[in-house]
Amino acid sequence: MAERPDDVDVLRPARISGQAWQNSFNVAVAASAHAAYACVGTWLTDFRADLSKIDVPVLLVHGDADRILPCAATAARLPGLIKDLTFVTVEGGPHNIAWTHPEVVNPALLDFLAK
Repeated sequence: MAERPDDVDVLRPARISGQAWQNSFNVAVAASAHAAYACVGTWLTDFRADLSKIDVPVLLVHGDADRILPCAATAARLPGLIKDLTFVTVEGGPHNIAWTHPEVVNPALLDFLAK
C-alpha cells in the first residue's frame, strides 16, 4: 500500500477503525467547498509574533509521527514562544491523536484541566 499522509496505512485497523476513517471522510466531504478553498490562503500566515501575547495556560499535545504537520516543523517550535505551555509528545502519534491515542491524550487533558 502506498504511504498516505493520514496514517491509515500504518494504524489501520489497530488504532483507526474503518468506521472512524469513514466518519472522517464524511465530515471532510460535507464541508463547504468555498470554505475549504478559501482557507488555503491562510496557511502561510505567520502568527509567531502573536504567541507571546497569550496570557493563559496552554496545553499542546502532538504526535511525533504526524506526517501532515510534522512535530519538528510545528509543535516542537512552540516551547519558548508561549509563556505558560505544557507540551506533551505522543510517541508514535499521528495527526489525529485524539482518535488513535486516547490513552495518552485524555489523561494529559484531565491533568492539565486539574491544575
